[in-house]
Amino acid sequence: MSDDQTRVQEFFTARAADWDSRFPDDGPAYAAAVAELGLRPGDRVLDAGCGTGRALPPLRAAVGPSGVVLGVDLTPAMLREAVRAGRDRDGALLLSDVAALPLRSHSLDAVFGAGLISHLPSPAENLRELARVVRPGGVLALFHPIGRAALAARHGRPLTQDDLRAEPNLRPLLAGSGWRMASYVDEDSRFLALAVRED
Repeated sequence: MSDDQTRVQEFFTARAADWDSRFPDDGPAYAAAVAELGLRPGDRVLDAGCGTGRALPPLRAAVGPSGVVLGVDLTPAMLREAVRAGRDRDGALLLSDVAALPLRSHSLDAVFGAGLISHLPSPAENLRELARVVRPGGVLALFHPIGRAALAARHGRPLTQDDLRAEPNLRPLLAGSGWRMASYVDEDSRFLALAVRED
């Protein structure tokens, strides 16, 4: 396991048990972001870096019983909390790194990534791996239930121009990784960038 993977696991393992209780009001924001993916019944969707699986219920509702919902996370403790919360009923949980997904190329219609991009050790490579598993024309949602400025304030740090989620940084990063940015919202109440998988 790489040092980056170890750091991510240590960070989230220490926070897994009380993760949901720290952010109890995020459910509607997750549901609204999932709605913007435009999923249809029968679609196949991945929650990349699913954590405790908060996106799995709205993802399952969007794709219905005939759809496929997968949740992938690198941290066993987060997946255990997802099971404890019963969210494994809404999707299959896989212990895996988004850098090397155990999925066939072009096998998914969409990827949802909540709070994902800031924890990717190699963002361009990792976004390319997400593009690999999504069919051309499929969608990627990079989401956070609060915007960049609000998140920086929560952590007591200034908002910097080198933030990967800043539009001037994210747009070319996505473009170089097989994605075309379709929309971008950065408000206090949420961050959501939608991108389409290029042919």
